[in-house]
Amino acid sequence: MKRWITTTDHKRIGLLYFWTAFCFFLVGGLEALLIRLQLAQPNGHLVSAETYNQLFTMHGTTMVFLALMPLSASFFNYIVPLQIGARDVAFPRLNAFSYWVFLVGGLLLNASWLVGPLFHAPHWNVAPNGGWFGYANLTERQFSPGPNIDFWLLGLQILGISSLAAGFNFIVTILNMRAPGMKMLRVPAFSWMTLVTQFLVITAFPVITVGLVFLMFDRFFGTHFYVATAGATPLLWQHLFWLFGHPEVYILILPAMGIVSEVLPTFARKPLFGYTVVVFSGVLIGFMGWGVWSHHMFAVGLGPIADSVFAGTTMLIAVPTGVKIFNWIATLWGGDIRGSTALHFAVGFIAMFIIGGLSGVTHASPPADLQQTDTYYVVAHIHYVLFGGTVLGLFAGIYYWWPKMTGRLLSEPLGKWHFWLTFLGMNLAFFPMHLIGLLGMPRRIYTYTPELGVSALNLVSTVGAFLIAVAILVFLVNVLRTRTHGRPAPNDPWGGATLEWSIPSPPPVYNFSVIPTVASRLPRWKTERHEPMRDPPAVPPAPIHVPPGSWWPLIAALGLPVLALAPLTHTLWLAFLGAAILLVGIYRWAFEPFEV
Repeated sequence: MKRWITTTDHKRIGLLYFWTAFCFFLVGGLEALLIRLQLAQPNGHLVSAETYNQLFTMHGTTMVFLALMPLSASFFNYIVPLQIGARDVAFPRLNAFSYWVFLVGGLLLNASWLVGPLFHAPHWNVAPNGGWFGYANLTERQFSPGPNIDFWLLGLQILGISSLAAGFNFIVTILNMRAPGMKMLRVPAFSWMTLVTQFLVITAFPVITVGLVFLMFDRFFGTHFYVATAGATPLLWQHLFWLFGHPEVYILILPAMGIVSEVLPTFARKPLFGYTVVVFSGVLIGFMGWGVWSHHMFAVGLGPIADSVFAGTTMLIAVPTGVKIFNWIATLWGGDIRGSTALHFAVGFIAMFIIGGLSGVTHASPPADLQQTDTYYVVAHIHYVLFGGTVLGLFAGIYYWWPKMTGRLLSEPLGKWHFWLTFLGMNLAFFPMHLIGLLGMPRRIYTYTPELGVSALNLVSTVGAFLIAVAILVFLVNVLRTRTHGRPAPNDPWGGATLEWSIPSPPPVYNFSVIPTVASRLPRWKTERHEPMRDPPAVPPAPIHVPPGSWWPLIAALGLPVLALAPLTHTLWLAFLGAAILLVGIYRWAFEPFEV
């Protein structure tokens, strides 16, 4: 246990990210099931309106910040150093710090379900209840007087620190720690998409931090950054939030695109078609993602010029995304296809992401968007992108890299059951929402009348949600069964082309016994000009130093929730205590000897 708590090994931190994020994924899924049970029939009474507001707020917040982002981070941590031929990330202790900050931020957010009596609330739960987007001025003290929004804004600020720490770490790692011979256009597609994602993280999270700091000053110190009666405008929050929020969509989807770009070539036995185009289209998506945020705001009255500009940029960003889809299809075309579970999820990703993209293009037209916004049509769109896209892509990565991460192969028959139940369940759950929205059902309402005419569609949607839950249970059975009955994995069970498949499964603590020299983009495959590289020797020719464990990243991270408790409980001495813990942790960490 001590080795796990003090670890600075990128592989162990990757596994910590994975299991923590997966637990939060299950929590977010449970919240979704309660939402769907409430809406399964008209005039539902399973939960109150207030609890329903808390459920959809925490479901969105949990899935975006506590499940999908950190699940991607688990692969960044585990796979990227192996793909680029590095022994570890650039800053191992900062990596550990980012994980512990993520954990304490997630626990602080979810503690809000249980601490109502401490705030003299009539219920146990004082969970955030203003939507995952926290629109002003609903989130001002006047309209949300309890601690609910305080938990949300403080929790998100803590999670932003974790994301920024990881973002700088991976940028330095990918740019500075590549193996000899690995030029930037020899870097695997997944590591390239990781690099683009981290640049989005370090530029987008400061924007939401500014918005959250303004909101914190409004709620705790009586300022009026978003209060219309004081001469401000709630639209400032929308601009700041969506200026973060749309790059955030690409922070969530680009890692999945990178995973698919690794899985398809391996199981088609063909190099990725148009690798350079795939890479530069990913970079272009990162740039263009900054120019589309106001398509979330077509209903607020920006005027015809702004509406036209953002409609144009929204249509334009479909181009690099469409290019990737044609590249993936061309990779499969004429290949020696092996229908593994990972390939099933990768192809499912392509199909579902196309549907999500097409419904997204309909939002590019301001008149159409005016009809669709705040209806379930938008809920359908975002779930096709983030579930049909990100979640299916992440499962492709899980089945692909599981043998490398654990040394055992997941069951393929159970994996196929998992895929088909997920595929059927998500289409049953989310496709009817397009029709529900077009028939006039608003988002964020806790019940509806039979006269609306959407009762049957809502019931189908609920059945689909529970089918997804069954699929996740099948996956958990597969994982548990694999621990004892899984077939041991060799170095390279799939015949992959990238460096991570040249070392044992799971890798030793030092990763590579000898840092490889890379001569081609596909070092483990025979190409027209290069023979496949030889695997590194099993035993290192000389002792290898690896960074030792450290308690100080954890201790420094523990200062942040104590700092957050100060405004939550209006207790000044907690602010000094939290700052002291944080500063002592950072000081001792900075002066800890590297050699032990």
